[in-house]
Amino acid sequence: MPSDIIQWFPGHMAKTRRMMKEMLPQVDAVIEILDARIPVSSKNPELYKIVGNKPVLTLFSKSALADPNATARWKAQYEKEGKHCLFIDSASGAGISQIPDEIRKLLAAKIERFESKGMIGRPLRVMIAGIPNVGKSSLINRLAGGKRTKVEDRPGVTRDKQWITTKYGLELLDTPGVLWPKFEDQTVGENLAVTGAIRDEILDAERMAVILCGRLRRKYPDLLSARYKLGDMAQYDDLIDYDLFELIGRKRGFLVSGGEVNTERTAVMLLDEFRGGKIGRITLEEP
Repeated sequence: MPSDIIQWFPGHMAKTRRMMKEMLPQVDAVIEILDARIPVSSKNPELYKIVGNKPVLTLFSKSALADPNATARWKAQYEKEGKHCLFIDSASGAGISQIPDEIRKLLAAKIERFESKGMIGRPLRVMIAGIPNVGKSSLINRLAGGKRTKVEDRPGVTRDKQWITTKYGLELLDTPGVLWPKFEDQTVGENLAVTGAIRDEILDAERMAVILCGRLRRKYPDLLSARYKLGDMAQYDDLIDYDLFELIGRKRGFLVSGGEVNTERTAVMLLDEFRGGKIGRITLEEP
């Protein structure tokens, strides 16, 4: 694994883990948010160790950016395994209204116990967990019906715990986005980097863009060709990924003096257009 990926993890990771453990007795359930484009890479392997036997609802966020065919396969797999999951998009609000009912289904036995003790209408307390930039703050603002937490399209904005009340009878505990300290698989680090879970400032954007270009030519050649007017992709079979990346920059007219391709500008453009869904609806991991 290249050092610029594997060595990166937020300094507050250990603090966040401690805080989550401390707050667990106060919560009824946990919402785990995954990026629908990278459901494996965005799943924190330490989360289930931390939350123990608390009920977990998995939300696949940014599903409007993901390949609907791949999404259907992920849904089928989760349902086959008996896991509770929903596919949402906080930007459009798709799927958000289903969350309160799903939480109540998950906690049906607990709600019955509350009501038998006369605790009718007690708010359900839910911890929100996920990697940086996966859409926790956007989700909370949707459920809370207003701008209750800071939202930025970059990782690491939420820094401390905060409780947010909602009109749905849910109280949400926001937690800072956290990455684990070591990625055993190089692909995991690459997926987190290209989707924006790791801060761009500490990465080699050009290398990430070339990796992304290689993934797209193999997995979504038609989308790549259509977006950058490349024609029949078979004609580029002999080109290495870097050469194809440069060709995209040339097609866009990103040239500097002497006719060289401005690779820095090309890299930023390619990553931005992928993250914004401009190349198409893309999922990098299959079930």
